[in-house]
Amino acid sequence: MREPDAGAARAEGARSARTDETRPAVRRESAHAVRVEDPRPAVREPEAGSARAAEARSAVRPDDVRGVRAGEARPVVRAEGVRPVVQRASVRGQILDALRTALVAGELAPGEVYSAPALGERFGVSATPVREAMQQLALEGAVEVVPNRGFRVVERGTREVAELAEIRGLIEVPVMLRLARTVPAARWAELRPLAEATVRAASSGCRATYAESDRTFHRAVLSLAGNEQLVRIADDLHRRAQWPLVGGPVSRGRADLVADAAEHTALLEALIAEDLTVVQALVREHFTGAT
Repeated sequence: MREPDAGAARAEGARSARTDETRPAVRRESAHAVRVEDPRPAVREPEAGSARAAEARSAVRPDDVRGVRAGEARPVVRAEGVRPVVQRASVRGQILDALRTALVAGELAPGEVYSAPALGERFGVSATPVREAMQQLALEGAVEVVPNRGFRVVERGTREVAELAEIRGLIEVPVMLRLARTVPAARWAELRPLAEATVRAASSGCRATYAESDRTFHRAVLSLAGNEQLVRIADDLHRRAQWPLVGGPVSRGRADLVADAAEHTALLEALIAEDLTVVQALVREHFTGAT
């Protein structure tokens, strides 16, 4: 018998292979079902968002992520692939609140200079949000910029405090008296929890805690006038009036805070009772006592 020619065998094998490439591949999925697969090379669709994510990653510069410390916002990559936005506002806001608390509590002493890096170490963040918060305090008049050194806490005297109290009285007293004649007793009763909160805060003896609850109560009262600009201006004056004096005590004593908070509850009860004579006396006494 003639042995098959080796060249012919290779040619036959090649033809068989080409035929197999064009024949649909049958893969058995189970004992009862088969699936016909497309013989064409599979083209893999890119994963959703992969190109966009790659583009966003390439848009993040080293400067955007360098030196991010614990507690500081990190770059956020938007889903639509636009340039990432560093969310600093929330960190700066938290630092601003912390600095205001330290200011009211006397932890930032009048006349002293504080650097942004040193305060950043204290709060566990970089110097950038501290510097931004300090610049806001400079706009509010709490500190002043000292070139190449940092920020100096403004030194205030009793005259400035008296002037602030006078301005607050000129703004808030007429508004409160007008509201006393127009706001129903039930609406005033809704503010009772805020007045009680000032009493609890005063009992703690913490000036910073009381300062926040005090402003919250006054904002709630003035907001009944429906004038947002009024509330904003009055709150700014109120905050400035709470800053400590140079050379004076860090804070009023616990008894002074409790007496001040008691005026809130007494005023609210008079408003609920619609006793305008008592309301007028309490309002004027409240602002006179603030001097």
